[in-house]
Amino acid sequence: MLEFASRRSKGLCHIFLAMLFMAGCGLTPRSACAQTRGNPVLDVEGYWLAQDHDGVFLIGHCGGELCGKLVGMQYEGEMPKDVNGRPQCGLMMLTGFRAEEHGHWGGHILDPQTGKVYDSKIWSPQPDVLKLRGYILGITLFGETQTWTRYRGTIGEACKMPA
Repeated sequence: MLEFASRRSKGLCHIFLAMLFMAGCGLTPRSACAQTRGNPVLDVEGYWLAQDHDGVFLIGHCGGELCGKLVGMQYEGEMPKDVNGRPQCGLMMLTGFRAEEHGHWGGHILDPQTGKVYDSKIWSPQPDVLKLRGYILGITLFGETQTWTRYRGTIGEACKMPA
């Protein structure tokens, strides 16, 4: 009987220590498992090549949120301008992204050609891959998803990407 009680108390001690560790880290058992896949913030930060390979975006922190600006483009002649006549280079096009569940971030994306702003979600399903879904009416079903890849190339003067 004493041996059983000793094994039982060791088991309870291990469970208690595991729960104490998770509580100290601010984790629940469910989020602890999610953390083993990497830090979701770090997964989406950095330089990203757009799906059509015609633009590079830098995603990073803007206060307590994430945002992204256009830092590289393919173009000939004069730099493209947005609907308001501003150069697209450096234009903040991803704004207000806040953490949601399962490593997703919700915010807004600007279409520089029309000036319209759409709801958007970003997430990284695997290393060096970013999914971006733009949608309307607050309903993700009414949207389109693009796949961006991590960019490790160079960007020249005036946001010009190498050909």
